[in-house]
Amino acid sequence: MSTHTLILFALTVLPLICTPGPDMLFIASQSIAGSATAGLRATAGVCSGYLVHSLMVAVGLAAVIAASPVMFATLRWAGVAYLAFLALQLLRSALTPGQPRIASRREPSPFHRGFLTAAMNPKGMLIYFAIIPQFMQHDGSIALQAIVLSGIFIGLCGVVYAALSFVLAATGSRGSISDGRRRWVEGVSGGMLAVAATRLASS
Repeated sequence: MSTHTLILFALTVLPLICTPGPDMLFIASQSIAGSATAGLRATAGVCSGYLVHSLMVAVGLAAVIAASPVMFATLRWAGVAYLAFLALQLLRSALTPGQPRIASRREPSPFHRGFLTAAMNPKGMLIYFAIIPQFMQHDGSIALQAIVLSGIFIGLCGVVYAALSFVLAATGSRGSISDGRRRWVEGVSGGMLAVAATRLASS
């Protein structure tokens, strides 16, 4: 895979990572109710949970491609449609007022809870299967490419969520994320995903 492909993949998944969701809200709750250390432990748990998805995707995609190129093409277009769907959902949410609440309590084991939050999240698996195939090439090891792309995704998750842990612990925010900021992030993220879906569909 070329450096350009890896950069494009990173730019595609970054808005998804930055969009408030179960993983981000859980990590935020740990940082707010506990400390930056609790947030970092939750971040480590979430990233470990995504390793499970990575292994399943690496093995699953290799099997699909080996069995049927047509099936892989179908998976690719389903992924483009899913990206477009996510973009629409984010843009619609950005236009809707509503303040997401963050639980103001600290879980007894941030790492284990973070692991289960990511590993048991079916949306995470859908994102993996929808996005990763768009950036893979038929020449070379399919499993290796899936692992490399998954590593980039997990690495970005770690950086973003760790930064979030420090920021929330330092500011001492309590109970909620600003609705204005949420809508701004979701609007920008939705626009970026719409551009990504259009570009991938035409490539």
